[in-house]
Amino acid sequence: SNKRQLSRENKTGELELPLIELEAVVKATENFSNSNKLGQGGFGIVYKGTLDGQEIAVKRLSKTSAQGADEFMNEVTLIARLQHINLVQILGCCIDADDKMLIYEYLENLSLDSYLFGKTRSSKLNWKERFDITNGIARGLLYLHQDSRFRIIHRDMKAGNILLDKNMIPKISDFGLARIIARDQTEASTEHPIGTYGYMSPEYAMYGILSEKTDVFSFGVIVLEIVTGKRNRGFYQSNPEDNLVCY
Repeated sequence: SNKRQLSRENKTGELELPLIELEAVVKATENFSNSNKLGQGGFGIVYKGTLDGQEIAVKRLSKTSAQGADEFMNEVTLIARLQHINLVQILGCCIDADDKMLIYEYLENLSLDSYLFGKTRSSKLNWKERFDITNGIARGLLYLHQDSRFRIIHRDMKAGNILLDKNMIPKISDFGLARIIARDQTEASTEHPIGTYGYMSPEYAMYGILSEKTDVFSFGVIVLEIVTGKRNRGFYQSNPEDNLVCY
């Protein structure tokens, strides 16, 4: 299967991705300076840097994260094979003993959620920009589901994983949870659904049933957030009016 093929290539080191020396990444980020810190998640920390005159974003994996190590290899093997204007571009990776890092293009306008829910930026998105962002996300998803070399379910579509470049073109990012399914498969299943509550489809969150519809549901939540400028609070609020989907 495609998945076995990926893991086999992974083990033999045949990665379609440039390996970047640790020394170069340390220099690019000014030794992972706090002033270059862009954000932090369960996987580790993201830093801004400059490599060979190009601005980059470096995702540095937390050394204590076992799940993060699996997600790192998943992303390395997957995203290197994907090319689309609405997917974030990965430039390389750095693997040095316990240090594992992914190097991406740096996107000036950061994430969609900072525009939708940030106090200073939310009013800056006009209706044409909101439409174009929605359209771009849909095109990126269509590529993942139908037009790429593999049929891929992202599994963690949310406003925080949509990055915006200087022209406000949206780029789907963070493929750590992405899953390949066969072209003749309508759905797959997992015993341990992982993703972000509020964006997860009910059949996936409750029963672990996974399909293209999983991402389409999450996309629908993102569209509601883009149109209303309000954050979806998840499915488990006592007041249904706090939940965009129920409302």
